[in-house]
Amino acid sequence: MIRKATLFALLSGAPSLLHAQSAHDMHDMATMPPVAPAANASMDAMPHDMVGMDHAMAMRGLLGQYGMTREASGTSWQPESSPMMGVMVPAGDWMAMVQGSATLVTDHQGGPRGSDKTFSQSMLMGMASHPIGDRGTLGLRAMVSLDALMGRRGYPLLFATGETANGREELVDRQHPHDLFMELAASYAHDLGNGRGLYLYAGLPGEPALGPPAFMHRISGMDDPEAPITHHWFDSTHITFGVVTAGFSTATWKIEGSAFKGREPDQRRWDLESPKLDSWSVRAFWNPTANVSFQVSTGYLHSPEQLHPDQNEQRTTASVSYNRLLGNGSNWASTIAWARKDERPGPALTGWLAETSLRLRRRHILFARAEHVQEAELFDSGPLHHDVIPVSKLSTGYAYELPVGKAPVRLALGGVASAYAYPDRIKPAYGRAGVKSFMLFARLRLADAIG
Repeated sequence: MIRKATLFALLSGAPSLLHAQSAHDMHDMATMPPVAPAANASMDAMPHDMVGMDHAMAMRGLLGQYGMTREASGTSWQPESSPMMGVMVPAGDWMAMVQGSATLVTDHQGGPRGSDKTFSQSMLMGMASHPIGDRGTLGLRAMVSLDALMGRRGYPLLFATGETANGREELVDRQHPHDLFMELAASYAHDLGNGRGLYLYAGLPGEPALGPPAFMHRISGMDDPEAPITHHWFDSTHITFGVVTAGFSTATWKIEGSAFKGREPDQRRWDLESPKLDSWSVRAFWNPTANVSFQVSTGYLHSPEQLHPDQNEQRTTASVSYNRLLGNGSNWASTIAWARKDERPGPALTGWLAETSLRLRRRHILFARAEHVQEAELFDSGPLHHDVIPVSKLSTGYAYELPVGKAPVRLALGGVASAYAYPDRIKPAYGRAGVKSFMLFARLRLADAIG
């Protein structure tokens, strides 16, 4: 069993954790049998200067017979060559790992509906696994956030919509804060041999099998402090209070299905909500090489919006992610995704996203994100009420990252600026199009594999 001190470190991020062993020095590698590399993977994708990266890619994932670097948020997949960010913790017969970050952001959103705010974002995630017999693996995951400290109205973000601050009014041009408990989940995976496996995942909260990996876990997007305005098209279900997922995987593909609670989290961010399984989803992934991951999914969400309880939604998504280790501490990751929200009753709204992140020589991070959405929630009254309004956004940013002494922590200092395009009919509300917003940020993150 994991010692109480280890569990406390996983969930609270105690300072002593900063001196835990890295992936390269992980205790008792024999507890996690090695697996074969992904199809068409080559040693060129695993340069020796990536600290612990060769070990991480050889360790078994929680849900299947493949490298643990393939696993992203919930039960989703990403390219197996993706850097593994976090710190390994010695835990006896268990394999334990902690990931986490804390970011201080100064936010300026321009125009008549914009505003300014300085706030903090944070996330701490602990994962642990233990073999059960010769073919089973028990997995535990816990993720917490102190985002609720920024206030119920979250932070200013032009054209972001979804959820509520007070149970009476919709959040518009604001990004809602995350709940204290983002994931409390357990899983069991059973090896069927020849790279095949079955798994069962359950969480309160957890993430169902719908959409690509959540934006704060995507390698291509995690360096951008802004949430995508397409968040409620792709991954708004990443905190779901009640989810059960079952799946079957092979060495290169998997199919899975979920029953989950369709209602999004309410405005009370510090509690656990009652579970309900009133919605469903199915999803398939295909990873033909270590550098590529394809995803398609569809799901029925029962009454997702608290303020529109009689409205349901059929959501369909498709995405492709690419990652390539470039050597010398460099990495390039990109994602392209499309989604359609068919609101019932209501319009069918589409959105797409393209984002990329280039890390150069352990220090320089360049990132960009382009988005386009059809919005129908920007105006709660007047002649534009429920009009479907197309909005495009382009964000570009840079961060300089460096280690913090000998601790497995890295500090990044950076900024991002965003430009928008939208129809003339909403310019009285939003002002002229073009560059309208920027963020400056300082981020601390537990050491990553390319540091």
